Amino acid sequence: MTWAIMCECSGTVRDAFLARGIDAVSIDLKPTRKPGPHIQGDALEYIGKRWAGVIAHPVCKRLTNAGAKHLYIGGRKENGVNPEMWDAMRKGAEFFNAFKACNAPRIAIENPISHCHARALIGDLRPFVQPWWFGDPVFKATGFWLKGLPPLRPTNKLTPPMPGTEEHKKWSVIHRMPPGPDREEKRSNTPPGIARAMADQWGQYADLLAAE
Repeated sequence: MTWAIMCECSGTVRDAFLARGIDAVSIDLKPTRKPGPHIQGDALEYIGKRWAGVIAHPVCKRLTNAGAKHLYIGGRKENGVNPEMWDAMRKGAEFFNAFKACNAPRIAIENPISHCHARALIGDLRPFVQPWWFGDPVFKATGFWLKGLPPLRPTNKLTPPMPGTEEHKKWSVIHRMPPGPDREEKRSNTPPGIARAMADQWGQYADLLAAE
């Protein structure tokens, strides 16, 4: 059976599974950035197909806590709500929730820390992990909605640098990334350590479907 890595064009998680001999395919509107099994198209068109497991990375732009201020006119709550942004948030939540219905016994839906309005629509994402728990010197809190899968266990915890140091700034590269045409995609890429942990810890369930 095949694992579907939905809303991924980087190929990072897909390739981590393939490296362990686990069949996997990425699905995204964009073409794959690395050669490998990939379906270029709308991931929602494939949620009804039977998969061994699904790992989805839906767009978080209007759900993340970092962008909560944009729900209000001029980025200020006292100015009142921005109807367009609230509508975009609701659509983002609908997109996120659609993956909960994937035809798979094991599902992981990934997103960063969400604001309270998003949590009311998609649920509270727990647990959260950090890339530096898996050997990558980066700060990026990542939460999961899980079905049939255990929380990821840290594999190689690093010691974070002190705030205010140059090293701390380097670890904050995702948060400090300057504006650019590919900023959103770069910020959303799964760190390789987390991808390897997914393959090692979740991929072990790849062959269990036949026995269920």
